[in-house]
Amino acid sequence: MEYLYVRVVKARDLPTNELTGSLDPYVEVRLGDNTYKTRHFEKTSNPEWNQTFAFSQDRIQASVLEVTVKDKYISNDDFVGRLMFDLCCEIPKMVPPENLVPQWYRLKDRSGSSKVNGELLLALWMGAPADETFPEAWHSDAFAVSSADVLANVRSKVYLLPKLWYLRVNVIEVQDLTPSDMYRIPLPQVFVKAILGIQTCCTKVSTGMTINPFWNEDLMFVAAEPFDQLLILTVEDKVSPNKDEVLGRFAIPLSYVDMRLDEKPVTCKWYELEKQVKVDGEKKKKVGFASKILMRICLEGGYHVLDESTCYSSDLRPTAKQLCKSSIGVLELGILNAQGLKPMKRQDGQETTDAYCVAKYGQKWVGTRTITDSLSPTWNEHYTWEVFDPCTVITIGVFDNCRPQGGDKSEGAKDSRIGKVRIRLSTLETGRVYTHSYPLMLFDTTGLRKTGEICLTMRFICSSSLNMTYMYSQPLLPKMHYLRRLAQKRVDDLRHHAQQIVIMRLSRADPSLGKEVVEYMFDEEYSLWSIRKSRVNIFRLMGILEAVAKRFDQICNWRNPITTFLIHIMFIILVLNPNLILPAFFLSLSVISLWNYKWRPVHPSLTDTSLSCADTALKDELSEEFDSFPTSFSSGIVSMRYDRLRMIAGRIQTVVGDWATQGERLLSLRSWRDPRATAVLVIFCLVAAIVVYITPFQVLVLFTGFYTLRHPWLRFKLPSMPLNFFQRLPTRRDCML
Repeated sequence: MEYLYVRVVKARDLPTNELTGSLDPYVEVRLGDNTYKTRHFEKTSNPEWNQTFAFSQDRIQASVLEVTVKDKYISNDDFVGRLMFDLCCEIPKMVPPENLVPQWYRLKDRSGSSKVNGELLLALWMGAPADETFPEAWHSDAFAVSSADVLANVRSKVYLLPKLWYLRVNVIEVQDLTPSDMYRIPLPQVFVKAILGIQTCCTKVSTGMTINPFWNEDLMFVAAEPFDQLLILTVEDKVSPNKDEVLGRFAIPLSYVDMRLDEKPVTCKWYELEKQVKVDGEKKKKVGFASKILMRICLEGGYHVLDESTCYSSDLRPTAKQLCKSSIGVLELGILNAQGLKPMKRQDGQETTDAYCVAKYGQKWVGTRTITDSLSPTWNEHYTWEVFDPCTVITIGVFDNCRPQGGDKSEGAKDSRIGKVRIRLSTLETGRVYTHSYPLMLFDTTGLRKTGEICLTMRFICSSSLNMTYMYSQPLLPKMHYLRRLAQKRVDDLRHHAQQIVIMRLSRADPSLGKEVVEYMFDEEYSLWSIRKSRVNIFRLMGILEAVAKRFDQICNWRNPITTFLIHIMFIILVLNPNLILPAFFLSLSVISLWNYKWRPVHPSLTDTSLSCADTALKDELSEEFDSFPTSFSSGIVSMRYDRLRMIAGRIQTVVGDWATQGERLLSLRSWRDPRATAVLVIFCLVAAIVVYITPFQVLVLFTGFYTLRHPWLRFKLPSMPLNFFQRLPTRRDCML
């Protein structure tokens, strides 16, 4: 995509205003309906602006470019001089890294004569987005922006996430505590509280009720580089249900904490506790306090800090740089354009959208420039990432900028979601360029609606196919996740803390990335309860089972006689030659896979609305799914949802009870709870033992297979005798209340 670049560098020898005796010059660049203004300088005839303006080719609405120098006057800006450029003439085209040198142009008056004093240093050329001035240029796509101070809000930007570490605090024991009341009954109930920033963790209350309590309990935190925070630990006594007394305090900067890269234990150390007492109403450290705490404190570099759901993860490397392996390739992403976007807000009585994109992969997040007042924005921006694992996901989200004019966000103003796309890198063929339009879906309390389409181009370049194939044999997460596993609840808590750290860091960037944008990219609501998602997971499981059962049913019922006949022939061959079973299995699997190659996906998978049950979700189910945590609804609605949850749990309870019933029936066969049934089983087993002994095993297998694959004419609609016998066996349900 070509752009017309206009670089206004500086001016010299400009004439002063006859009324004021001075000059406050600025430059106005006009092309059709698009007008740009540089900043103005006060009382100077030799200003230097050094500003660049870029007009996209589809925004060029006129054949003449007008560059006018004006005086910033109180009542009306005075004309100083101007330049006119005919775009129909040949404009030089620059290809990076070519750089056009600006030229001096003598200003002309309104009639076109050169009677005006003063010159303007200017450069005019046609270029591409790869031009080095593109990121800093004022774009015609954002013509609504009127101030240089707020241009950063609509420009492209790149964010680097902070490197996150797990901090493990192993609290072992405390010695020689001195409670305020040594003779209190019951004895001290002590616990340790650890604080890191906004994160707080506590050990369990000591069960020994002694002044030398013992725990050997791990507390986990998420820490971010640079390590400028303090880890604060307090030993507290639970005096009453609502009162805790601090018995000692210890603080250590994270920069002093050791780093661990493997599973080898860190040396435990004794740390002196400090106690604060009030003297004349002020807190002072108590001198000679002898209590000590034994702990192991370390920063875990062998883990990968999970700040996103594992199934959507874009980075799986360990935190420590020493443990990271070299990249296996490069991912190239081109964000081209969007079509048919829905208006997201109303400005000046008109519905409009100021769209921009955010792409997330690994520690690098990128944001495109904002295209103002357009339902079909064109970005044509290109980004690259290093790839360390092919089984990762890149996420591209589209948002509406709530503040293209700059300034702080008004209270409650948020960037609106338009939609997002996820693409798994392992579904991309190496070296192939994918260019495709992906639907943007917005799913909220009002239901599912399509908000437009985004066109992306993508290529995954692999430096070594052997290394990439080797990655498939490696664990998905670093080895520390398997050598010292973290409980799922702890992983979820740490993930939430990691997301909060990322949100705070990106909100402090300039320009900032809003909390609502980061949460949407992280898909923070993924782990919350949802009836719709539960229904989807059940249907997914049923779909797998039905696919197998449907194929087996088609064979057994002779839906395709030729296929069933061939299955009989193959079955006979495998029974008579058991050594061919495994070779035949692997050969069949490879042939079927090769046969399906011609139906392989041409493009990465799109959003499946039917799989997501988005069209059939009820309004009340959606309001529950997108409810905040804790809930913000009234007690009546919460009570209704609780009753509905009880109904669903009752169905699950029934299914679990049915599974238990079938297992108890199997156990009751040999327990003589039903004497007649057990006697029948004994007689059957004795007869079966004799029959199986005198009958060749291959004959038994053939008979069983032929009986299973028998023709529908030989089948009965009533249950078989073994099934009837099994259903009549007793269970322990009779003994339940």
